[in-house]
Amino acid sequence: MRVFRVGSRDSALAMVQTEWVAAELGRNGRQLFEILSMKTLGDQVLNVSLDKVGGKGLFVKELETALLDGSVDMAVHSLKDVPTELPEGLTIGAVTHREDPRDALVTPVARPAVDSLDDLPQGARVGTSSLRRVAQIKKYRPDLEVLPVRGNVGTRLRKLDEGQFDVLVMAAAGLARLGLKERISTILPTSISLPAVGQGALGIEVRTEDTAILEAIRPLHDPDTYAATLAERALLRRLEGGCHVPIGALGCLDEGPEGGVLVLEGMVAEPDGSLLIRGSRRGKPEEAEAMGVSLAEELLARGAADILARLGGPDRRGWDAPARPMSQP
Repeated sequence: MRVFRVGSRDSALAMVQTEWVAAELGRNGRQLFEILSMKTLGDQVLNVSLDKVGGKGLFVKELETALLDGSVDMAVHSLKDVPTELPEGLTIGAVTHREDPRDALVTPVARPAVDSLDDLPQGARVGTSSLRRVAQIKKYRPDLEVLPVRGNVGTRLRKLDEGQFDVLVMAAAGLARLGLKERISTILPTSISLPAVGQGALGIEVRTEDTAILEAIRPLHDPDTYAATLAERALLRRLEGGCHVPIGALGCLDEGPEGGVLVLEGMVAEPDGSLLIRGSRRGKPEEAEAMGVSLAEELLARGAADILARLGGPDRRGWDAPARPMSQP
């Protein structure tokens, strides 16, 4: 019986996610899974924001190196942490059913819960290190003081409860997976805060040619989540924003009388929220990647290209490099 080695970050949330994947895949009893945890650079550099130290790849590079040298057979990632371009020889072989992708407000244990951002007093201190969240919060409530907070979920909650912030903005999915749903004060509507690309979904990365692994993880693949996140990642890839630009997107399947319709929303903003460009697309799930590219083109034409250029990237108007989607499991 083959023992599959599963790579994971050693954070509490990453381990919970990886243990769930291993348990689900091992239900049939025909294969065994051994979890190997490791610390990524993103877990070690906690005193500066991600956009200052390299962005999303900081949370996956060590795991991808282990995949390429054969130390592990698969790596479980929060899909929002996975760059849109993967190393040669690796692929996202399965995308799991998505938890709630939205952002949540979390209040200190000693204070009453709030029902919305509107309930916060003038100048309230909001903790988040996400440029995307900062821009959208400042767009909605310019008076709020948005402050950076890094660390794992437990560390951020401790800082909140110590009084360093009046409220935190966190991913609802992470809190749910850690059994901390009761800490959620309210869910932010997507009309105020579009989530990060891939937020709430897990991606299982494997070697492209390892057919045994690809077959083993197939039961966890969710086609609806795959289509939604493929559209989101295509939008991000076309924008080429990474963690340096506030970008949000959400795809979801809307079941209509003629079958499922994929709805995609996306936004690009100035970091201070002074300008926020938002749009949407509707189409068939099989058109997911084209929808993402099309919406990105619209956002670029409406001013996102200027935002991207001002924030240090090249002017992407007219950029037509070929996209590299996640492979179809």
